[in-house]
Amino acid sequence: MHYDVPYKTKQFFFVLIKLSIIVGAFYFIYTRISENENLQYNAFISFLKENDAFSPKNIIFLVIISIFNWFFEILKWKYLVKTIQKISFRNALEQSLGGLTASIITPNRIGDYGAKAVYYVKKLRTKVVLLNLLGNMAQMAITTVFGLVGFMIFISRYQIDFEYYKVLRFVLILLMISLFTAFGIKQKRFKIKGFSFQHIIDFIKRITIKTHTITLGFSLIRYLIFSFQFYYLLTLFGVNVDYSKAMVVITSMYFLASIVPSISIFDVIIKGSIAVFLFGYVEVNELTILSIVTLMWLLNFAIPSLFGSYFVLNFKLPQTEK
Repeated sequence: MHYDVPYKTKQFFFVLIKLSIIVGAFYFIYTRISENENLQYNAFISFLKENDAFSPKNIIFLVIISIFNWFFEILKWKYLVKTIQKISFRNALEQSLGGLTASIITPNRIGDYGAKAVYYVKKLRTKVVLLNLLGNMAQMAITTVFGLVGFMIFISRYQIDFEYYKVLRFVLILLMISLFTAFGIKQKRFKIKGFSFQHIIDFIKRITIKTHTITLGFSLIRYLIFSFQFYYLLTLFGVNVDYSKAMVVITSMYFLASIVPSISIFDVIIKGSIAVFLFGYVEVNELTILSIVTLMWLLNFAIPSLFGSYFVLNFKLPQTEK
């Protein structure tokens, strides 16, 4: 027997879900700052005070860099969605930051897909998820290209000793996974984010070359912005390393961090561990690197997600969904 849920009950559960997302976001950000095993909060604050590098001018400049980072992410999302529905910059801002907040405790930011999709009527949600996937794939492509080049230079420059048996074993495992993947694609049963690979390929083919190019362009600009921000923080902490050498390590760090599956809230721990290892080869103090990674996380993830909580709290379903 079918029962209709009363409208007020629906509204109550809807508000409860929104509050749960916001409380969860605040709680996880707080615990990640106060209970970070790699960098204790007191040590972090003391280190910042000792360096005395964060004048109001420097802080404003760092915030501006973060704003530009998200500005181009929002533009990218606005441009992608234009292929199915025109939205304003404010709508794109709301969806991008709201999606960030909703994704904070989900593996590989998968919550971002669902959060953005609910802003649209049901018939558009599948396309919205695929557009979001396309945008993330473009960012990942830029990270991979720059990261592979940087990591190859890093390996040759610092002559890292590898246990070749383990490397060979990893390559064989990767080859087996690739073969199984290829088989799955051929059978049309392989899925990404719940969609068959063939479905995703067909959707990507329908997107114009111009759209793909501009999406990659926005992704490249973002990559250059947050990479420069990392380098700028190195200079603020008095690290004497030239830009080209720093970028080799920075691109390697982002590449290695991007291929490790994780929950978004733990990005700071993963990037911190990788950064400490890589920057150890250029003799940068561990506390300096952990402080920079934490600041990058605060500027580009934690603080924007707190702003996103406002949009989550004020979110309303599309008219046809009520």
